[in-house]
Amino acid sequence: MNRKQTRVVGWDLGGVHVKAALIEDGRVVAASQAACALWRGVRALDDTFATLPDWTRGEAVHAVTMTGELTDCFADRADGVDKLSAWAAATLAGPVRIYAGRSGFVAPEAARAHAGDVASANWHATAALVGRHAQAALLVDIGSTTADLIPVVGGHPAARGYSDAERLETGELVYTGVVRTPLLAFATHAPWRGRRTALMAETFATAADIHRLTGDLPEGADQQHSADLKGKSLRETETRLARMVGRDWDEGSPEEWRALAGWFAETQMRPLHDAAAMLLSRPDLPGDAPLVVCGAGRFLAERLAARLGRRSVPLTGLIAEQGAAEGSDWVSTCGPAVAVGLIG
Repeated sequence: MNRKQTRVVGWDLGGVHVKAALIEDGRVVAASQAACALWRGVRALDDTFATLPDWTRGEAVHAVTMTGELTDCFADRADGVDKLSAWAAATLAGPVRIYAGRSGFVAPEAARAHAGDVASANWHATAALVGRHAQAALLVDIGSTTADLIPVVGGHPAARGYSDAERLETGELVYTGVVRTPLLAFATHAPWRGRRTALMAETFATAADIHRLTGDLPEGADQQHSADLKGKSLRETETRLARMVGRDWDEGSPEEWRALAGWFAETQMRPLHDAAAMLLSRPDLPGDAPLVVCGAGRFLAERLAARLGRRSVPLTGLIAEQGAAEGSDWVSTCGPAVAVGLIG
Protein backbone atom coordinates (compact mmCIF):
# COMPACT_ATOMS: atom_id res chain seq x y z
CA MET A 1 0.00 0.00 0.00
CA ASN A 2 1.33 3.45 -0.92
CA ARG A 3 0.29 5.54 2.09
CA LYS A 4 1.02 8.78 0.25
CA GLN A 5 -1.85 8.00 -2.12
CA THR A 6 -4.20 6.63 0.51
CA ARG A 7 -6.55 8.15 3.04
CA VAL A 8 -5.72 6.59 6.41
CA VAL A 9 -7.40 6.98 9.77
CA GLY A 10 -5.31 5.96 12.76
CA TRP A 11 -7.17 4.81 15.87
CA ASP A 12 -6.26 4.36 19.53
CA LEU A 13 -9.14 2.56 21.25
CA GLY A 14 -8.78 3.22 24.97
CA GLY A 15 -10.89 2.39 27.97
CA VAL A 16 -11.49 6.06 28.77
CA HIS A 17 -10.94 7.86 25.46
CA VAL A 18 -11.03 7.04 21.76
CA LYS A 19 -8.47 8.91 19.68
CA ALA A 20 -8.43 9.24 15.91
CA ALA A 21 -6.10 10.91 13.40
CA LEU A 22 -6.71 11.61 9.71
CA ILE A 23 -3.76 11.11 7.36
CA GLU A 24 -4.08 12.29 3.75
CA ASP A 25 -1.28 12.01 1.21
CA GLY A 26 1.05 10.99 4.01
CA ARG A 27 0.31 14.12 6.07
CA VAL A 28 -1.55 14.57 9.35
CA VAL A 29 -4.49 16.87 8.69
CA ALA A 30 -6.72 16.34 11.76
CA ALA A 31 -6.89 14.62 15.13
CA SER A 32 -9.67 14.20 17.63
CA GLN A 33 -10.37 12.63 21.02
CA ALA A 34 -13.71 11.72 22.62
CA ALA A 35 -14.60 10.26 25.99
CA CYS A 36 -15.64 6.61 26.09
CA ALA A 37 -17.22 4.71 28.99
CA LEU A 38 -15.92 1.38 27.72
CA TRP A 39 -16.27 -0.22 31.16
CA ARG A 40 -20.01 -0.32 30.38
CA GLY A 41 -19.41 -2.62 27.42
CA VAL A 42 -18.41 -2.50 23.76
CA ARG A 43 -21.64 -0.71 22.87
CA ALA A 44 -20.16 2.39 24.50
CA LEU A 45 -17.85 2.59 21.49
CA ASP A 46 -20.87 3.15 19.26
CA ASP A 47 -21.94 6.15 21.35
CA THR A 48 -18.45 7.60 21.23
CA PHE A 49 -18.09 6.91 17.49
CA ALA A 50 -21.22 8.96 16.83
CA THR A 51 -19.66 12.03 18.51
CA LEU A 52 -16.42 11.99 16.51
CA PRO A 53 -15.90 14.13 13.37
CA ASP A 54 -17.44 13.01 10.10
CA TRP A 55 -14.06 12.04 8.63
CA THR A 56 -13.82 9.14 11.08
CA ARG A 57 -16.87 7.56 9.42
CA GLY A 58 -15.66 8.02 5.86
CA GLU A 59 -14.07 5.47 3.58
CA ALA A 60 -10.40 4.97 4.45
CA VAL A 61 -7.76 2.47 5.39
CA HIS A 62 -8.02 2.12 9.17
CA ALA A 63 -4.97 1.37 11.32
CA VAL A 64 -5.97 0.46 14.87
CA THR A 65 -4.06 0.23 18.14
CA MET A 66 -5.64 -0.15 21.55
CA THR A 67 -5.38 -0.04 25.32
CA GLY A 68 -9.04 -0.67 26.10
CA GLU A 69 -8.57 -4.44 26.14
CA LEU A 70 -7.73 -4.30 29.85
CA THR A 71 -11.07 -2.67 30.72
CA ASP A 72 -12.93 -4.76 33.27
CA CYS A 73 -15.88 -5.44 30.97
CA PHE A 74 -13.69 -8.07 29.29
CA ALA A 75 -12.81 -11.49 30.68
CA ASP A 76 -9.12 -10.92 29.99
CA ARG A 77 -6.84 -9.10 27.56
CA ALA A 78 -7.25 -11.68 24.78
CA ASP A 79 -11.03 -11.32 25.03
CA GLY A 80 -10.68 -7.53 24.90
CA VAL A 81 -8.36 -7.61 21.90
CA ASP A 82 -10.76 -9.92 20.08
CA LYS A 83 -13.88 -7.85 20.78
CA LEU A 84 -12.28 -4.48 20.05
CA SER A 85 -10.84 -5.79 16.78
CA ALA A 86 -14.22 -7.23 15.81
CA TRP A 87 -15.89 -3.90 16.58
CA ALA A 88 -13.41 -2.08 14.36
CA ALA A 89 -13.91 -4.54 11.49
CA ALA A 90 -17.70 -4.30 11.72
CA THR A 91 -17.92 -0.53 12.18
CA LEU A 92 -15.18 1.26 10.26
CA ALA A 93 -15.69 1.95 6.57
CA GLY A 94 -12.82 0.36 4.68
CA PRO A 95 -9.98 -2.10 5.26
CA VAL A 96 -8.97 -2.49 8.92
CA ARG A 97 -5.49 -3.42 10.14
CA ILE A 98 -4.70 -4.11 13.79
CA TYR A 99 -1.32 -3.00 15.12
CA ALA A 100 0.54 -5.86 16.79
CA GLY A 101 3.66 -3.92 17.71
CA ARG A 102 6.76 -6.08 17.24
CA SER A 103 4.73 -8.39 14.96
CA GLY A 104 3.57 -5.61 12.62
CA PHE A 105 -0.03 -5.38 11.45
CA VAL A 106 -2.52 -8.25 11.45
CA ALA A 107 -6.05 -8.75 10.20
CA PRO A 108 -8.85 -8.24 12.75
CA GLU A 109 -9.75 -11.93 12.68
CA ALA A 110 -6.13 -12.80 13.55
CA ALA A 111 -5.83 -10.32 16.43
CA ARG A 112 -6.79 -12.77 19.18
CA ALA A 113 -3.99 -15.14 18.14
CA HIS A 114 -1.58 -12.19 18.49
CA ALA A 115 -3.20 -10.75 21.64
CA GLY A 116 0.08 -10.59 23.54
CA ASP A 117 1.52 -8.31 20.87
CA VAL A 118 -1.65 -6.30 20.20
CA ALA A 119 -2.58 -5.53 23.82
CA SER A 120 -1.63 -1.98 24.83
CA ALA A 121 0.93 -1.68 22.03
CA ASN A 122 0.10 1.96 21.31
CA TRP A 123 3.40 3.03 22.95
CA HIS A 124 5.26 0.90 20.43
CA ALA A 125 3.61 2.70 17.51
CA THR A 126 4.62 6.13 18.83
CA ALA A 127 8.17 4.98 19.53
CA ALA A 128 8.43 3.45 16.05
CA LEU A 129 7.37 6.78 14.55
CA VAL A 130 9.92 8.65 16.67
CA GLY A 131 12.57 6.22 15.44
CA ARG A 132 11.91 7.27 11.85
CA HIS A 133 13.01 10.80 12.75
CA ALA A 134 15.55 10.31 15.56
CA GLN A 135 18.24 7.68 15.99
CA ALA A 136 18.30 8.07 19.78
CA ALA A 137 15.76 9.57 22.14
CA LEU A 138 13.60 8.92 25.16
CA LEU A 139 9.93 9.13 24.22
CA VAL A 140 7.88 10.54 27.10
CA ASP A 141 4.16 10.33 26.41
CA ILE A 142 2.14 11.45 29.44
CA GLY A 143 -1.57 10.95 28.99
CA SER A 144 -4.69 11.21 31.10
CA THR A 145 -4.01 7.93 32.94
CA THR A 146 -0.49 6.65 32.29
CA ALA A 147 2.98 7.73 31.21
CA ASP A 148 5.10 5.81 28.69
CA LEU A 149 8.88 6.31 28.80
CA ILE A 150 10.35 4.46 25.84
CA PRO A 151 14.01 4.44 24.80
CA VAL A 152 14.61 4.71 21.06
CA VAL A 153 18.00 3.33 20.01
CA GLY A 154 19.27 3.00 16.47
CA GLY A 155 15.99 4.34 15.15
CA HIS A 156 13.89 1.59 16.77
CA PRO A 157 11.92 1.12 19.99
CA ALA A 158 14.32 -0.32 22.56
CA ALA A 159 12.05 -0.99 25.51
CA ARG A 160 13.22 -3.84 27.73
CA GLY A 161 9.63 -4.65 28.66
CA TYR A 162 6.73 -5.22 26.32
CA SER A 163 3.57 -6.05 28.26
CA ASP A 164 2.17 -3.65 30.83
CA ALA A 165 3.43 -5.93 33.60
CA GLU A 166 6.95 -6.02 32.16
CA ARG A 167 7.08 -2.27 31.58
CA LEU A 168 5.90 -1.56 35.11
CA GLU A 169 8.94 -3.56 36.25
CA THR A 170 11.37 -1.75 33.94
CA GLY A 171 10.10 1.78 34.63
CA GLU A 172 8.96 2.19 31.04
CA LEU A 173 5.35 2.45 32.22
CA VAL A 174 4.55 4.78 35.09
CA TYR A 175 0.91 4.56 36.06
CA THR A 176 0.30 8.27 36.46
CA GLY A 177 -1.55 10.74 34.25
CA VAL A 178 -2.69 14.35 34.30
CA VAL A 179 -6.44 13.72 34.46
CA ARG A 180 -7.61 10.49 36.06
CA THR A 181 -4.99 9.54 38.64
CA PRO A 182 -6.35 9.79 42.22
CA LEU A 183 -4.29 12.12 44.39
CA LEU A 184 -3.92 9.36 46.97
CA ALA A 185 -1.59 7.65 44.46
CA PHE A 186 0.91 10.49 44.89
CA ALA A 187 1.33 10.59 48.66
CA THR A 188 -0.11 9.58 52.02
CA HIS A 189 0.55 12.96 53.68
CA ALA A 190 0.64 16.58 52.57
CA PRO A 191 1.78 19.90 54.05
CA TRP A 192 -0.98 22.11 55.47
CA ARG A 193 -0.35 25.26 57.50
CA GLY A 194 2.92 24.09 58.94
CA ARG A 195 1.87 20.54 59.68
CA ARG A 196 2.22 17.22 57.93
CA THR A 197 -1.37 16.03 57.64
CA ALA A 198 -2.51 12.56 56.61
CA LEU A 199 -4.68 12.37 53.51
CA MET A 200 -8.22 11.04 53.41
CA ALA A 201 -8.17 7.54 51.89
CA GLU A 202 -10.86 8.39 49.35
CA THR A 203 -10.96 9.34 45.69
CA PHE A 204 -12.11 12.87 46.46
CA ALA A 205 -9.86 14.52 43.87
CA THR A 206 -7.80 13.58 40.83
CA ALA A 207 -4.82 14.90 38.92
CA ALA A 208 -7.10 17.01 36.72
CA ASP A 209 -8.02 19.03 39.79
CA ILE A 210 -4.46 19.95 40.74
CA HIS A 211 -3.40 20.78 37.19
CA ARG A 212 -6.54 22.85 36.69
CA LEU A 213 -5.65 24.89 39.78
CA THR A 214 -2.04 25.37 38.70
CA GLY A 215 -3.24 26.50 35.26
CA ASP A 216 -1.40 23.76 33.37
CA LEU A 217 -4.26 21.48 32.28
CA PRO A 218 -4.78 21.81 28.51
CA GLU A 219 -8.17 22.95 27.29
CA GLY A 220 -10.43 19.97 26.62
CA ALA A 221 -8.13 17.40 28.24
CA ASP A 222 -10.54 16.57 31.06
CA GLN A 223 -13.42 14.89 29.21
CA GLN A 224 -14.68 12.50 31.89
CA HIS A 225 -16.76 13.32 34.95
CA SER A 226 -15.11 14.66 38.10
CA ALA A 227 -14.60 12.47 41.16
CA ASP A 228 -17.71 13.88 42.87
CA LEU A 229 -19.77 14.08 39.64
CA LYS A 230 -19.94 17.85 40.07
CA GLY A 231 -18.63 20.74 37.99
CA LYS A 232 -15.13 21.86 37.14
CA SER A 233 -15.14 25.48 38.21
CA LEU A 234 -12.22 26.66 40.34
CA ARG A 235 -14.37 26.65 43.47
CA GLU A 236 -15.67 23.12 42.84
CA THR A 237 -12.13 22.00 42.12
CA GLU A 238 -10.82 23.58 45.31
CA THR A 239 -13.62 21.88 47.25
CA ARG A 240 -12.51 18.46 46.03
CA LEU A 241 -8.89 19.21 46.92
CA ALA A 242 -9.91 20.48 50.38
CA ARG A 243 -11.59 17.17 51.15
CA MET A 244 -8.28 15.36 50.62
CA VAL A 245 -6.94 17.07 53.75
CA GLY A 246 -10.23 16.76 55.64
CA ARG A 247 -11.22 20.37 55.11
CA ASP A 248 -14.12 22.38 53.72
CA TRP A 249 -13.56 24.88 50.95
CA ASP A 250 -13.90 27.92 53.19
CA GLU A 251 -11.16 26.70 55.53
CA GLY A 252 -8.49 27.77 53.05
CA SER A 253 -7.78 30.65 50.70
CA PRO A 254 -7.43 30.36 46.91
CA GLU A 255 -3.68 30.89 47.37
CA GLU A 256 -3.48 28.02 49.86
CA TRP A 257 -5.40 25.65 47.58
CA ARG A 258 -3.14 26.55 44.64
CA ALA A 259 -0.06 25.97 46.80
CA LEU A 260 -1.39 22.57 47.85
CA ALA A 261 -2.13 21.72 44.22
CA GLY A 262 1.42 22.71 43.29
CA TRP A 263 2.80 20.42 45.99
CA PHE A 264 0.80 17.49 44.62
CA ALA A 265 2.05 18.31 41.11
CA GLU A 266 5.60 18.06 42.44
CA THR A 267 4.90 14.68 44.03
CA GLN A 268 3.65 13.45 40.65
CA MET A 269 6.93 14.47 39.05
CA ARG A 270 9.14 12.46 41.40
CA PRO A 271 8.42 8.93 40.12
CA LEU A 272 8.61 10.23 36.55
CA HIS A 273 12.01 11.78 37.29
CA ASP A 274 13.27 8.56 38.88
CA ALA A 275 12.09 6.42 35.95
CA ALA A 276 13.52 8.76 33.32
CA ALA A 277 16.87 9.08 35.10
CA MET A 278 17.18 5.29 35.27
CA LEU A 279 16.36 4.86 31.58
CA LEU A 280 18.69 7.66 30.51
CA SER A 281 21.52 5.95 32.39
CA ARG A 282 21.43 3.07 29.89
CA PRO A 283 24.79 2.80 28.11
CA ASP A 284 23.13 2.52 24.70
CA LEU A 285 21.49 5.96 25.03
CA PRO A 286 23.93 8.81 24.28
CA GLY A 287 24.30 11.64 26.76
CA ASP A 288 22.71 14.12 24.37
CA ALA A 289 19.63 12.03 23.57
CA PRO A 290 16.60 14.35 23.79
CA LEU A 291 13.22 13.71 25.33
CA VAL A 292 10.55 13.54 22.64
CA VAL A 293 7.40 14.68 24.42
CA CYS A 294 3.70 14.32 23.72
CA GLY A 295 0.35 13.62 25.32
CA ALA A 296 -2.17 15.61 27.31
CA GLY A 297 0.59 15.91 29.93
CA ARG A 298 3.19 17.22 27.52
CA PHE A 299 3.69 20.15 29.91
CA LEU A 300 4.89 17.68 32.58
CA ALA A 301 7.18 15.97 30.09
CA GLU A 302 8.74 19.32 29.15
CA ARG A 303 9.24 20.10 32.83
CA LEU A 304 10.83 16.69 33.28
CA ALA A 305 13.30 17.36 30.47
CA ALA A 306 14.31 20.66 32.08
CA ARG A 307 14.89 18.93 35.44
CA LEU A 308 17.07 16.34 33.76
CA GLY A 309 19.03 18.91 31.77
CA ARG A 310 17.91 17.35 28.49
CA ARG A 311 16.63 18.94 25.33
CA SER A 312 12.85 18.65 24.88
CA VAL A 313 11.54 17.96 21.36
CA PRO A 314 7.75 17.96 20.84
CA LEU A 315 6.47 15.09 18.74
CA THR A 316 4.54 17.62 16.67
CA GLY A 317 7.79 19.40 15.86
CA LEU A 318 9.60 16.17 15.07
CA ILE A 319 7.04 15.25 12.40
CA ALA A 320 6.29 18.82 11.27
CA GLU A 321 7.10 17.98 7.65
CA GLN A 322 4.19 15.55 7.75
CA GLY A 323 1.71 18.28 8.49
CA ALA A 324 1.59 18.28 12.30
CA ALA A 325 2.49 21.88 13.07
CA GLU A 326 4.13 22.85 16.35
CA GLY A 327 1.43 23.71 18.90
CA SER A 328 -1.06 21.18 17.55
CA ASP A 329 -2.37 20.12 20.94
CA TRP A 330 -4.76 17.44 19.68
CA VAL A 331 -2.06 15.90 17.50
CA SER A 332 0.15 15.68 20.57
CA THR A 333 -2.65 14.28 22.74
CA CYS A 334 -3.53 11.70 20.07
CA GLY A 335 0.10 10.69 19.46
CA PRO A 336 -0.46 6.90 19.20
CA ALA A 337 -3.36 7.36 16.76
CA VAL A 338 -1.22 9.70 14.67
CA ALA A 339 1.68 7.26 14.81
CA VAL A 340 -0.25 4.14 13.86
CA GLY A 341 -1.84 6.07 10.99
CA LEU A 342 1.51 7.26 9.65
CA ILE A 343 3.23 3.89 9.94
CA GLY A 344 0.17 1.86 8.93
